[in-house]
Amino acid sequence: MKRTAPILGLVFATTVALSACGGLGSTTTDSNADSARIPELKPDQQVSIVFESYNYGLAGAWTDTFNSLIADFRKKFPNITVTAQKPQGNSPNPATDTISSIQNQMVAGSPPDVAQLGFSDLDFTIHQLGAKPLDTLVGKQEVQHNFDGAQHPFAPKARTLADWDGHTYGVPFVFSTPVLYYNASLFADAGLDPAKPPATWQQVAEAATAITGKTGKGGIYVDCLTKTAKDWCFQSMVRSNGGRVISEDRTKLTFADAPAVEVAAMSRQLVNSGGMPKLNQKQGYEAFARGEIGMILETSAIQGTFVTGAKDKWDLRSAPMPSFAGKPTVPTNSGASLHILSNDPAKQRAAWELIKFLTSESAYTKISQGIGYLPLRTGLMDDPQGLQTWSKENPLLGPNVAQLANMEPWISMPGTNYLQIRDGMMDAVEAIVFQGKDPQSTLTAARDQGAKLLPTS
Repeated sequence: MKRTAPILGLVFATTVALSACGGLGSTTTDSNADSARIPELKPDQQVSIVFESYNYGLAGAWTDTFNSLIADFRKKFPNITVTAQKPQGNSPNPATDTISSIQNQMVAGSPPDVAQLGFSDLDFTIHQLGAKPLDTLVGKQEVQHNFDGAQHPFAPKARTLADWDGHTYGVPFVFSTPVLYYNASLFADAGLDPAKPPATWQQVAEAATAITGKTGKGGIYVDCLTKTAKDWCFQSMVRSNGGRVISEDRTKLTFADAPAVEVAAMSRQLVNSGGMPKLNQKQGYEAFARGEIGMILETSAIQGTFVTGAKDKWDLRSAPMPSFAGKPTVPTNSGASLHILSNDPAKQRAAWELIKFLTSESAYTKISQGIGYLPLRTGLMDDPQGLQTWSKENPLLGPNVAQLANMEPWISMPGTNYLQIRDGMMDAVEAIVFQGKDPQSTLTAARDQGAKLLPTS
């Protein structure tokens, strides 16, 4: 299977039969697929569906926002009952439990009808979990109408993130690009200009040293360097240094090549210099929220936590992802799409109605205000009836929106052993950065082990 991700395109390509993806018949033309499309629900037709989302595994703003959205959906569709649940498991990051949770439910014969699944899992979601091609279920026109039909359409680079082999298997839902949040109060205490945040990694290192030396607080936490953080942000750092973690034809692992090795070595130096404390993901973002670290490279999914922590205590600001000197930044996306897994036509239609609702303008307004995620209908930022006033009062989303212009997709690893490949890579990165392991030999060993797990055809 092959997949391409050119710099200015987000079109994913592979060769896979629809039967392997749970397709509902030929989609050669729209007319050929008409008979296979799921029927509309009758007004009095009662349907119950299960929605699995890792946002329900996160306390506070995440669960509260989604409970509110589901309640709004119920008012609009009184004939559709939605049971929302978090993934089964005990990982610190509930998104990590999603795939195993769904697999276990599939074995038991009761998978969720609609699920929020990470872009890192896209290959597996389509080829192993049987996510349904939405353009087959409801037709290409209806899928595109969801993207384009509202007053504020989806950002162009967002809408194809869950496409594969010419089909749309999911609607991109929530994601971020890497954002440099910083504590402007600590910058001032350290003698730095809060109006001039670091633009390069060299400047980050210098600012971190100044903050640690003059305030005794941590300089920076880069939440891209542990297995718990997954690899979306690490991929962005490697791409921004001119490399990739896997070749464009998806046949060769490249995370032991020079660009990735240099990223790991640079990050290790931040730790060795004392600028970055040795913390796990949760400890890192919680310490920043308490005002104990000067900078953090992070997803906007944690922005609500930072806003709450900083309120009336310190000055929270944001800036674009730092660059490697002389090279353009290439932000990749975190986050997930919404996929339909049900085989029942009525539940599929109900799931589609839920997906449309959760990716609507009103939903994104709530999600951005409540959590901090990027509104994929970016025109809301300039809409007086949408997020215009809020975005002016809360400028933290600005760098994130700007980075959409040169965003590239978070690339999923291929095959059934994709998690072992990804986690092996991130275990190696974590060992280098926080345990002082040798960058080249450690990544080479992980690459060689991962290569054995790649699909052979």
